[in-house]
Amino acid sequence: MNNRLRELRTARGWTQADLADQLDVSRQTVNALETGRYDPSLPLAFKLARLFGQRIEDIFQDDHQP
Repeated sequence: MNNRLRELRTARGWTQADLADQLDVSRQTVNALETGRYDPSLPLAFKLARLFGQRIEDIFQDDHQP
């Protein structure tokens, strides 16, 4: 799954630790999300969408979609 998390985070001048604090997750989780090694749970995806004022599908794209 591809995502725009790094782009959205850096546009706000946030570090991975800053974003992790706002989401109540570890910095390592943010890193794993950004690098595509971890897909978020649905509650975390909704939290990210609210935080960035985006729709979930505008942040995360299914790379298996035709």
